[in-house]
Amino acid sequence: MANILISSGGRRVSLVKAFKKEYNMIDPKGKIYVSDIAPELSAAAHIADKAFKICKVDDPDYIKLLLTICINNNIKLIIPTIDTELSVLSDNRSFFQEKGIYILLCDKKIIDIAENKIITQDFFSSYGIRVAKVYDKKNYKLPIYIKPISGSGSKDNFVVFNENQLSKFYFEENSLHFFEYLDPNLYDEYTCDMYYNNQGKLKCIVPRKRIEVRGGEVAKAMTRKNFVKSYLEEKFSKIEGARGCITIQVFFNKDNNSVVGIEINPRFGGGYPLAYNAGGNYPKWIIEEYLFGKEIQYFEDWKDNLLMLRYDDEIIISNE
Repeated sequence: MANILISSGGRRVSLVKAFKKEYNMIDPKGKIYVSDIAPELSAAAHIADKAFKICKVDDPDYIKLLLTICINNNIKLIIPTIDTELSVLSDNRSFFQEKGIYILLCDKKIIDIAENKIITQDFFSSYGIRVAKVYDKKNYKLPIYIKPISGSGSKDNFVVFNENQLSKFYFEENSLHFFEYLDPNLYDEYTCDMYYNNQGKLKCIVPRKRIEVRGGEVAKAMTRKNFVKSYLEEKFSKIEGARGCITIQVFFNKDNNSVVGIEINPRFGGGYPLAYNAGGNYPKWIIEEYLFGKEIQYFEDWKDNLLMLRYDDEIIISNE
């Protein structure tokens, strides 16, 4: 009986529930565990079969502690969920493989691409996909979109429409770059949940039109089988080194079918529950592929125009 660990569980209740449901249908004895720096305050930790307290990923003892947790609890598969884990786990994956523990990660080159917005631009361009123009800070055209070269979510992201909004900080902070502004009146924003097998071959793509975003994470979205699907399906039918769930973010102009590549994240995205409920059963495929050696077939029979409306929920824990 092999168990699965979802690291940095945090608020990922839906993801934990999905893995529990799918694993129970395949092997009722298999358990879904969560690790977190504060499991007592993690909603996902209270949903998991068991939760483990662990130090921060930049702590020198992180890898040793994580490996010990896996060995002591017969964990054979680790599902990372946050950007800061990816490089650290990638650099140390051999220690886990020696113990028969598989970390579901893309190759380091994919992780490096995702961590740097400028390199991400080069990645999209290499596949013939247009990207937002990057301006020299001495020669730009308003409006512009300012964001850091690394990081996730909407932290330190700014839209500037006039010169009065530009401060000295934007020019002097080297981590911030000026990008072409893509007008939401012309472009719809999409995040595409894509499943790649262990050979880097695309097996499913579910585009989600982002209707409303809060703090960088989608709050309202709808699945769409449109030009975005067929376009990215063709462009990214194979990505060397990609495996498991990755998300690709694009802007789409439906008037002229223009697609602009924005970001790539080599992990589950926060909005994945919509793709799961539409039929993109990535947890099941991950379990089948990496624990049971099953070959995953291409799948596109997921529900189109499925709407997700998110809301806050509570887990109440008595300390009596």
